[in-house]
Amino acid sequence: MLRLRFLTRVCLRVSGALLGLGLLAYLVLRAGPGAVWRQVHEVGWGLALIILLGGLFQLLRACAWRKTLMCDIRGLSWSRSLGIQLASDACGQLGIAGKVLGDAIRISLLGSTVPLANGISACAIDGGLHTLTAALVTVLGIITALLLAPFPGKWRVDGLLLAAVLSALVVLGAVAVAKRWRLIGRGARAIGRLHRLRDWISGKQSIIDSAEHNLLDFPHEAPAAFWAILALDFLWHALAVLEVYLVLRFMGVRIAVVGAFALEGLTKVINLVGAFSPGNLGTYEAGNMLIAKVFGVTGTAGLTLALCRRARAAFWAGLGVMCMLVMKRAEVRVLSVPNELAPSFAGKVQE
Repeated sequence: MLRLRFLTRVCLRVSGALLGLGLLAYLVLRAGPGAVWRQVHEVGWGLALIILLGGLFQLLRACAWRKTLMCDIRGLSWSRSLGIQLASDACGQLGIAGKVLGDAIRISLLGSTVPLANGISACAIDGGLHTLTAALVTVLGIITALLLAPFPGKWRVDGLLLAAVLSALVVLGAVAVAKRWRLIGRGARAIGRLHRLRDWISGKQSIIDSAEHNLLDFPHEAPAAFWAILALDFLWHALAVLEVYLVLRFMGVRIAVVGAFALEGLTKVINLVGAFSPGNLGTYEAGNMLIAKVFGVTGTAGLTLALCRRARAAFWAGLGVMCMLVMKRAEVRVLSVPNELAPSFAGKVQE
């Protein structure tokens, strides 16, 4: 039975990825491969700048994550931290399941350097705060887009409704952290009452409670680190806006920074909608084309913007896979060393 469920999930994910690739191919053919290539050619060396900007994305995320580790991390070098961040982010490109896998890999690559409980808590804190800031930026982006772009009446209503829901969630999250309300644990227990999910939830309830406990206590126990992480996350989102602005300007599109901010806010809505699609393939590109047209930019430019950002993500994901393989191979070498030499060898690997 378990084997059948596993095969069903794999088939669904593979089918979703193939459909996404098919949609992406259709979008490129509809826009015209020649037109897309001309737009990419206009970006030119700017693509290298965008890829370098991606390195700053990863550095900011690694710095924010390190601040969530409430323990002695003198044994965790910056180079290894960045490698772990790259490996985790590479898995995160595959959607929600990939993000869960990425956190698991992040924890496993820490090894004995960081206690397991601290590693799990750090993932919960880092992910929770980043999601909170992303929701706030999304709300502001939607409101800005509604003020700038001539959306149809129905779209305006849907946009306002989505902004209201996200605003409520942001406020609820902020109040929950301030008052230490254990909403996630209670919600998990409520879901666990369902017969089909009872066994699955009960096996993870202790982990959920522990992660939520650390998340709610973190701002009170480490206020300086808490505000520093928020600042780093907002800076990360600011770089994402800068990325949109630069790519469009390289293509000759005249757009203000506030317009790029609105585009980025709506792009986060696309990421939210396509989170269950493997890699958000196809849906991400289609959404960018649709948003670009609303702002008076050609669909081809919107598609090229999406492809440039995906190229940046693919480049750093490739480096992440390489880092993961190197670190895993180093762990295997440590295990193969005689016991009396293993501690000194492990220290050299960490360096």
